[in-house]
Amino acid sequence: MKISKTNAEHYIWGPHCDGWHLVKNEYLSVIHERMPPQTFEVRHHHERSRQFFFVFSGIATLEVDGERINLHPQEGYEVPPLVPHQMFNETESDLEFLVVSQPTSKGDRILR
Repeated sequence: MKISKTNAEHYIWGPHCDGWHLVKNEYLSVIHERMPPQTFEVRHHHERSRQFFFVFSGIATLEVDGERINLHPQEGYEVPPLVPHQMFNETESDLEFLVVSQPTSKGDRILR
């Protein structure tokens, strides 16, 4: 089945952030996310899940184990299991990105 933001399962997280489940099963999660200006997620790590973040539009600041990495459109970054990380949108524009988790990160998020 063809999938896009228009027909994917949608959810809201944090302060007005959006997520669309493009693939959602126990082995793989692919989510298209949107973060409005000046928003962030909570710092956390995953016991099992390896994640890859890929920016479509905007500039992401990804804090990975204390290091801040700016990701521009068409750039990505992989975060292994057990590594604390946090995503920020510190700009005045929306940030849209893809987060791929293998296996799924559902139930595998440990707040730091």
